[in-house]
Amino acid sequence: MTVAPPNSPTPFQPPAGTALADHKAPGWKVASWALWDWGTQPFATVITTFVFSVYLTSEAFGPKDEVTMKLAWATGLAGLFIALLAPVLGQGADRTGKRMFHLRWQTWVLAAICAAMYFVAPAPEYFLLGAVLLGAGNVISEIANVNYYAAIDQVSTPRNVGRVSGLGWGLGYLGGIAILLLIIAVRGDEFAADDVRVAMLFCGAWTLIFTIPIFIALKDRRPDHVAPKIGIIGSYKQLFNSIKWLAKTAPNTLFFYIAAALFRDGLAGVFTFGGVLAAGTFGFKFSEVVIFGVAANVIAGVATIGFGLIDDKIGPKTVILTSLAALILIGSGVFIFHDGGKPVFWALGLAMCVFVGPAQSAARSFLARLIPEGHSGEMFGLYATTGRAVSFLAPTMFGLAIGLGSIITKSGEDSAQHWGILGIVLVLLVGFVFALFVKEPPRHSAA
Repeated sequence: MTVAPPNSPTPFQPPAGTALADHKAPGWKVASWALWDWGTQPFATVITTFVFSVYLTSEAFGPKDEVTMKLAWATGLAGLFIALLAPVLGQGADRTGKRMFHLRWQTWVLAAICAAMYFVAPAPEYFLLGAVLLGAGNVISEIANVNYYAAIDQVSTPRNVGRVSGLGWGLGYLGGIAILLLIIAVRGDEFAADDVRVAMLFCGAWTLIFTIPIFIALKDRRPDHVAPKIGIIGSYKQLFNSIKWLAKTAPNTLFFYIAAALFRDGLAGVFTFGGVLAAGTFGFKFSEVVIFGVAANVIAGVATIGFGLIDDKIGPKTVILTSLAALILIGSGVFIFHDGGKPVFWALGLAMCVFVGPAQSAARSFLARLIPEGHSGEMFGLYATTGRAVSFLAPTMFGLAIGLGSIITKSGEDSAQHWGILGIVLVLLVGFVFALFVKEPPRHSAA
């Protein structure tokens, strides 16, 4: 049985189940919720992974290894801001019931940040602007995800939360395909700096347009009791009380937070630095990176939707462990066989894409099964906080591994960038070990 944390903002009786709905939502509402993933995917696919981050680490902004490590530090710093802000904003949405209001303005700000990247010209003096925008986008995107994830309780039940979560994540990957194909169709497959900058305008418009349905379909739900304002300090006190409560009454949930924080950071690292490695280590041209991105998202989207159906049958823990084990093995293969060039990255890189999405989606459905009613924002806020509390790990380990590789190889190689792969694999391995000891959530075979 799930219970509420202490100092809950409203009187609370332990529910028989979770915050998930007890009946299926209409298909159009589920689709509208899932389209938010589709609409905001340009930031994850085009900007963070395959286009803007690759552009920002190109020689136009400085030496490749130097700008790559600077980008890694900037990404880690953004994670610290997320860790500080997510619990406060998540609790606020629960207390006021204004979850969709906050999601709406956060989505609009994300769209504006995407479009503002147009002003990052190809020169070293613009690297700071690009890094700041990328970091700010990461912060807004992750905080918006707290409200979006929490809204899953309005469109799913204990019996179908796995497939609903998989649908949203899968549509996100397919949205990445669509925006990449649109950019190629309009700008061509040979990307110059101006093409990258114009693509950022497309990303902003895409996010603004395709997130409209969720704000039509889902409305704010006022809580039964008006909660008093507790301020920033009070919010952090409640956060620590929630952690103490988890340690005493729900240790498995707390341990899941820790395990998920580790392996999710490794999963984020796979996509954050995937495009960078494709261009820097394996010699992909800009157009080839984009084409690889299209193929990667096709595979990831289909696999995530498919694994979502399996999630409801075998449980999310099995999906997570299987995915992490595969990623560790394949990632190690990328490092070992990097001298094989482009064919190696095409084969092993696409193989990794089969497992990244399912692990992320299963982690979301895992937690959704445990959250008590009225605490979705708080619990997903804590989910984001615990994740971002260690979000410096993957970028830091990526950067440190490159530095270590530079020392070991000395000046015999042009670049030690491929050593960064080992940093990501190490984070995934630690997350896998922790996930082994997490207990499977209730299967909810009956509604």
